[in-house]
Amino acid sequence: MLIGGKSVEAQSGKRIERGSPGHSGAIVGSWPQASADDVCLAIGAAREAFDVGPWPRLSGAERSAILYRIAELIEARVEDLAIAECLEVGKPIAQARGEIGYCADMWRYAAGQARALEGQAHNAIGDDRLGLVLREAVGVVGIITPWNFPFIIASERVPWSIGVGCTVVLKPSELTSGTSVMMAEIARDAGLPDGVFNVVTGYGDPAGQTLAEDPGTDMVAFTGSVRVGTRIGEIAARQVKRVGLELGGKGPQVVFADADLDAAADGIAYGVYHNAGQCCISGSRLIVHEDIRDELLARVIDISRKVTFGDPLNETTKIGAMISRAHLDKVDGYVKSGRDAGAEVMIGGNAEAADGLYYAPTVFTGVRPDMAIAREEIFGPVLSTIGFRTADEAVALANDSEYGLSASVWSRDLENAMQTIRRVRAGRCWVNSVIDGTPELPIGGYKKSGVGRELGRYGFDEYSQFKGIHVTFGAPPRWFTG
Repeated sequence: MLIGGKSVEAQSGKRIERGSPGHSGAIVGSWPQASADDVCLAIGAAREAFDVGPWPRLSGAERSAILYRIAELIEARVEDLAIAECLEVGKPIAQARGEIGYCADMWRYAAGQARALEGQAHNAIGDDRLGLVLREAVGVVGIITPWNFPFIIASERVPWSIGVGCTVVLKPSELTSGTSVMMAEIARDAGLPDGVFNVVTGYGDPAGQTLAEDPGTDMVAFTGSVRVGTRIGEIAARQVKRVGLELGGKGPQVVFADADLDAAADGIAYGVYHNAGQCCISGSRLIVHEDIRDELLARVIDISRKVTFGDPLNETTKIGAMISRAHLDKVDGYVKSGRDAGAEVMIGGNAEAADGLYYAPTVFTGVRPDMAIAREEIFGPVLSTIGFRTADEAVALANDSEYGLSASVWSRDLENAMQTIRRVRAGRCWVNSVIDGTPELPIGGYKKSGVGRELGRYGFDEYSQFKGIHVTFGAPPRWFTG
């Protein structure tokens, strides 16, 4: 772990071993198993770095320069980081390499914005008054990240929080902690002051729970399930502590009859099979116009049959491994429940016999909106298909979910596409693409998909406090004149 700039073991000496999900029996990671006491030490280091250390009081230019150096060092270590991410998560090496490069760009964007952060001045509130709005860092932030995109999700949060002047304790998933520790070590090597960026490794209970409960943290940002996010929100509410939550999703992909079917089919396959479907913004619900349903599905099935999946270290692999045996069994349980409910499996629907944890690309048709496979987040390479006739029906189906994290619309008619996506209640949307991203645009959820926004200018607001100051010139009118 990294606490106060030092690499440390857990006080208990206990460690967590990680077996590669893509290579049965291969141990690819070993990390300290943090106790609540270990986490408290990290919080104390972050607290001192915020309350006493120089970081919140540096100029934006000084913080920016360090963030730029972090981006440069990430780029210099792309291959090391990609291999670690590939082996720990089971994602294809080419995908992991691209993700690390994208993360360097996020750090670079945050670095550029860190010196441009501003408040406001109000010069029209009276000749003898001036109003100022100051932006200040919220304080010590506990960040809890999941196992599917450990480096990306940390990079969507850490540079924004420290860029505004916060200090951080990051708790990655116990399954995929390696690249998070590497990130913090890179930041230390880039000159980030001790205690600004700490990483503790361990289980949600006690490590993650301590971050939420400890009064030494001013905010907790969590990415993961609705169940755990709700629990963290309850804990934070008891202390009136700020919370940011990015939770589950059941992303619709709405395809109109005038769509480019080849492009749509490719996007649909990518949207549901990316990271083996273990993606909160997965486009797992295909809502397709009845006139093109068969033709589009034929294209999707063809891609599903040909797409390469298997060994994550193979440069040509598109779909890698599932994160664990328990998760693979959960996905298979959803598929079985879909069959039992009367939906038809057009392709896949089974685990693959291979040296690792792999699930075949799976496409359902004959899905009713009330089925579990249409409503619940499967988190696997499973597509559920529902037909529609009118734009109103498509929007109603897209919004018929407790989630609202992402959505796509496919249509050559830009007006139709834009009018449709404006009516869909989701925070991260695409027109004629899917799972695209740029640091400039905010991300976050509607409904049970969470609260708060990351990235873009809005990401800095997430980790900022705003202080209003009234300045009076000259002698103010007397309240008491007796």
